[in-house]
Amino acid sequence: MPTTFSDTAAGGLQRVASSAKVNRYTQAALADNTHRSYKADMAHFRAHGGTIPTTTVQLAEYLASSADTLAVATLQHRLIAIHRAHLEAGHASPAMDSLVKRTLQGIRRTKGTAQRRVKALVKDDIIELVLTAEKQKPMKAARDAALILVGFAGAFRRSELVSIRKEDITTFDHGIEVHIRRTKTQQEKGHTVFIPCAKSSRCPVKALEKWLALSGIAQGPLFRPINRHDQIASSKALTPQSVALVLKGATTHAKSSEAATSVAGHSLRAGYCTEAASVGIATHVIMEQTGHRSSATLAKYIRPLARRNTPSLL
Repeated sequence: MPTTFSDTAAGGLQRVASSAKVNRYTQAALADNTHRSYKADMAHFRAHGGTIPTTTVQLAEYLASSADTLAVATLQHRLIAIHRAHLEAGHASPAMDSLVKRTLQGIRRTKGTAQRRVKALVKDDIIELVLTAEKQKPMKAARDAALILVGFAGAFRRSELVSIRKEDITTFDHGIEVHIRRTKTQQEKGHTVFIPCAKSSRCPVKALEKWLALSGIAQGPLFRPINRHDQIASSKALTPQSVALVLKGATTHAKSSEAATSVAGHSLRAGYCTEAASVGIATHVIMEQTGHRSSATLAKYIRPLARRNTPSLL
């Protein structure tokens, strides 16, 4: 039966329309990656019998049953997603109940909260990976070399790296300026990074120029999928996951599949921070490049380097 509205219901109709507008803006308040992660969290919850609304006992059981397969940080993220889903649906959130809190606290004490730290790809690693990538077919070799070098020199997150468009790049005599339209911490105005030319043969600016000349990309996404025939397969950008696959593939060929397990898309960003700190670049300068808002957060990206040059005392 179709819904009808009387004159007195006009105000109610206006409220529904306003709610749709408000919903669009509230959705825009979160980064696309955050929306995707919350969606994945809820899909896992529902796949294991979860519903909205759910009870405190059911939620505590979900956390307990997932504790052996999921990291504590992942469980905390799932709990936030479930909490938000309840509030958005107009239900009281069971995530705030003492039973749920104690369950998570017990898991945290039992399992610990140490997060997996991916390997930081520093200068020597980057050169080795680029040399390996250059052994591929011409188009893929040029793309992967540019992806690795630009990703490292710009200290980009993987989502930022694949979001770069040709029109976001400004060329100067001594380097390029890359504008990231939206970042994790700068949703409104974005972040601009300068990548200087390098004197070595593995210059990120030259690698990018080579990729653009070979690909013919004049506008749109900078890094795109390439098929098995060494042709650009789509005008769409690579996915963030593709960055990790490129790095893992190059690491597997350069070293081993075992070494590749510790490499991820974040390895480029962590590598820049680690390398920059090791050569004595000031913290505030590193933060300008990375876009970090606090030195405490930056410190988490800096990995201790092996003391390869320590002289023997024997």
